[in-house]
Amino acid sequence: MNLSLRGPALVGDAVLPDVLVRVEGEHIAAVAPIEPGTEPPGGARAAERVGGTMLPAYVDLHCHGGGGFAFTDLDDEAAASAARHHHEHGSTSLLASLVTMSPRDLERGVAILAELCDDGLVDGIHLEGPWLAEARCGAHDPTLLRDPSLAEVERLLALGRGHVRQVTLAPERDHGLDLVHWLTSADVHAAVGHTTASFALVEQAVAAGADLATHLFNGMDPWHHREPGAAPALMRAAARGHVTVELIADGAHLSDDTVRTVLDLVGADHVAFVSDAMAAAGMGDGAYVLAGLPVVVDRGVARLRGDADSTAPGTIAGGTSHVGDIVARAVGTGVPLAYAVRPATRTPARVLGLSDRGSIAAGSRADLVVVDESARPTAVMRRGTWTS
Repeated sequence: MNLSLRGPALVGDAVLPDVLVRVEGEHIAAVAPIEPGTEPPGGARAAERVGGTMLPAYVDLHCHGGGGFAFTDLDDEAAASAARHHHEHGSTSLLASLVTMSPRDLERGVAILAELCDDGLVDGIHLEGPWLAEARCGAHDPTLLRDPSLAEVERLLALGRGHVRQVTLAPERDHGLDLVHWLTSADVHAAVGHTTASFALVEQAVAAGADLATHLFNGMDPWHHREPGAAPALMRAAARGHVTVELIADGAHLSDDTVRTVLDLVGADHVAFVSDAMAAAGMGDGAYVLAGLPVVVDRGVARLRGDADSTAPGTIAGGTSHVGDIVARAVGTGVPLAYAVRPATRTPARVLGLSDRGSIAAGSRADLVVVDESARPTAVMRRGTWTS
């Protein structure tokens, strides 16, 4: 499909008031800003006027499902439906994330998702576990957590056929630092998360090649001024350009003040907004299942079903938002649109080596999101075709 679009657009780091974007097939062929009072380029008068501002479509590094489906359902149709759900909500590129499972189920999940990667529905596989810390397991089954072995890692990478792109790990586990070396030598991103690691140990993991932080602050010890742990170590590494930190900036996992502070201290080039979405994303409150564990969503927050005799809330069990919702929330708290978009587009695209995503530019894949004045998506284009 060839078409021309005209309207406000984020080009580089600025929102320009009038831009002509020409799409040929699955790619952007040309981007032409139109100066007020000048003669527009040929084809501009016939271009389709967009009802909002054009942004590059979002890239989600951490997503477990949505639309009532999860990648841990171990079903190819369910996995495809989860991916399409996020495409339609603006995340046209994403990693499919698996939580901790038994060795057999994890192998099956990787094999299924490798097929989705081959079909172009997702852009890689993220293994969140099973090599995590029991004390910070979150919504992972603690009985299935284990120390890494080279044999298991090699088996999973082989089943992934080059599509395993990120692995979350706790470096304090036996062979945890070995795991960082095994992954980085295979061109897989090692992400520190669900960990009780000390500041010093995290620095060792970064020196060994770890370059991502899985949902900063969540699944790790709180930042104590006398006993700093993983969170400040990862922020320091990010500020120095060695690590990209994920933020689930949905208002439930992190306060808006925390998000703005991290953006100010680390910079948007080293922050990736992620959904951490589970099956309830885009759905209503109710009962769900995450890799066999019962989850209750109440007022949009997903938590493990707590003990019947306890009044304490259960552990947060993933997100129910899309990256587009997170960008809109950031804008609503005062973050400028261009700056709020970067952690959802250019930064995660760079992490994954997707040089044709994350910007509106000639040669980029024609993946666009049109947003209203509140930065809420109103239309999405993927590979040159409108999906919603």
